[in-house]
Formats: sequence, C-alpha cells, structure tokens
Amino acid sequence: MPDGNGFLGAMPDAGLAWLRADGPHADIVLSTRIRLARNLQNFRFGTRADRDDRREVLRMTLETAGVTSSLSGGRQLVVSELQQAERQLLLERHLVSRELVGSGGHATPTHTALLMAPGEALSVMVNEEDHLRLQNIVGGFRLRDAWRDVERLDDELGQQLPYAFHTEFGYLTSCPTNVGTGLRASVLMHLPGLVLTQEIGKVLQGISQVGLTFRGLYGEGSEVVGNFFQISNQTTLGKTEEDLIDHLQRIVQQVVQYETQARSVLLRDAPVVIEDKVWRAYGLLRHARSTSFEEVMNLLSGVRLGVGLKLIPDLSVYTLNRIMIFTQSAHLEQVAGSALPEGDADVQRAAYVRAVLSSERPGESPPTGASHA
Repeated sequence: MPDGNGFLGAMPDAGLAWLRADGPHADIVLSTRIRLARNLQNFRFGTRADRDDRREVLRMTLETAGVTSSLSGGRQLVVSELQQAERQLLLERHLVSRELVGSGGHATPTHTALLMAPGEALSVMVNEEDHLRLQNIVGGFRLRDAWRDVERLDDELGQQLPYAFHTEFGYLTSCPTNVGTGLRASVLMHLPGLVLTQEIGKVLQGISQVGLTFRGLYGEGSEVVGNFFQISNQTTLGKTEEDLIDHLQRIVQQVVQYETQARSVLLRDAPVVIEDKVWRAYGLLRHARSTSFEEVMNLLSGVRLGVGLKLIPDLSVYTLNRIMIFTQSAHLEQVAGSALPEGDADVQRAAYVRAVLSSERPGESPPTGASHA
C-alpha cells in the first residue's frame, strides 16, 4: 500500500481533477460534492467504536473494495499510518475531513483509510464519524453527475457489506441529522457580487429558510474566506436522494442567477471601482513578496471576479483554482522539503503565486469606465 509521499510524489495532481473548471457555471461554482454516510451492522458507530471494531470495519472494506468495479485498480491509503504533513496534504485537497486526519482539535483516530477510484474523484473515507463516507467531488455545478457515480458505488458496496438499515428510519448514522438517506450534497460557490452589493445576508437567510445551510471552504466548523460559501442540505430524513438533489439543484440555480445579476449591477453602476478592485488584487498577487493564505484567498476573490466579468482576459479559472490549493501550508512545505515557520511560509507563498502568474500574462482589456463616460 503506497505511503503519502509516494502517492503525491508520483502524481502531484492526484485528486485534483475538480480544479479543471470544466463544469457548468465554473466561474461561480467551484465544485460539487455528494457524500453518503453508511455504517455496518454489528459494529459500534463513531466514537463508541473501539479499536477492534475499527480494525474489522477497515479489513472488510478493503477486501470488498478490491472486487468492486468502481474502486478496483484505485489507490488505498491507510491515513492513520501517514505522517501528519501527509494527512494535511489530503485535507488541503478536500479529499478527507478534519475528523479523519485528526486536525482542527480532533483527536487522531486509528484504522482510518481513504480508498480512491482510478479517476480519483470518487472515494471512500473509512472510520470517520461513520464507518464509511462515500464521496464524489467534481468541478462546476454537476449534482446529478456526481450522484450517479456515488449511487453506483453504494450499490456495489451494499451488495457485499451489511449496511445498518432500519425499515422505518432508513440508513442509521452516528449523527441524527444524517439518518435516512445519509446523503449530504454540497456546492462550493464564489459569491463576491452578492457580498459587494450587500445582498448576501438576505440570500443566506433565504437558504436557511428552505432547509439548506452554508459553511466555509472546508465545510462544517470552517470560516468563510475569499467569498466562498459551501451550500448543502441540512437533514435527510423523510426524503429520497432524488428529492434532496432536486431541491438543492433548484436553489443553487437561483443563487447563480442572483450572483450573475449582482455582478451585472456592479459592472453597470460602478465599473471603474470594480476594475480598480480587480486589477489592484491582481497587481498585489503578481508582485507581493510576502503574503498570508487568508490574504491570498481574499485577493484571489477579486481576480476571480475580474476573470468572470472578462475584465482580465487570458487568465484561466483553473490557474486560480490551483493557486488556492498549492499556497496552503502543507503544499508549500512539500515543495520546500521541510517545515516552514510562518514568516518563511508567507515568503514562499508569494514566490509561488508570482511564478504561476508570470507564466500567464493577461492583457488589460479596454477600460470599461471609458464607455460610460
């Protein structure tokens, strides 16, 4: 079974196909994720599971994964045996949760694993909050595509593994809010237009009123940075998977429309202000010698807005997505080959951003403000 360095060293872009920005509305919707929570009969769930429970769940899952068409030929990482830096790399790529790697105040669990399909978008986290977390993360706004692959994997695993299921309540999970389908569908959206027009509060309040919730870049417990909001369903009991996905599909489509309208209003009513904000953000990223990750995310938000409004030509969303991932601490330390103190990390981060942006030199479009003079 490969270790973390071998895995990421052999395939430096492993698990990052969702960055390609090749899905619908990729300038607004960064990614779509479908996750299913499953537990096995006759084993204790979550924090009540002891080492023997977790060891046997892992053994059974590894054995079953090898005979499924979805996971056969993919990669198997025993996450609990990796170094902390290697686990952090997986977390920064959104391939695992904080609970699985023991980050953000969570204790490091035992007998945890990440099983990845050959395409590395589809995967299974083993022994997280639930015994199994089946997940698929794809670029752009593609809920039904993401669900199709997870549903197939769920069927394949369910034929071999005894899922904990109740005829009245559905699939049984560690957290009551996941009981039923066990499905959590989420969409990671970039909403600077709504933030700048001060409409974001009303939109988020409306989302909450229709049974959805929002979180930051890394899901539950994470802060909103760079105007990124992760929107997902809140409960699963009493609804089918199709109902939940259709509901989220409709609401996210509305939010995409609101964001598009907000961007049009900004360009119409304050073109010079927006151009100045966009190009200042690009200039700082292009020339800064030291910068924090939070600052990079906030500046990237302005540049992404400029790319979406076609104010910055010849700069791809894919490039901006890569900067978002590879300027995180564990990725910077992987390149440096050692741990980096905070000040050194800020210098390394700025140098990486300058190098990436220097390879793509966007030409400035004609001033929008001139046409409104």
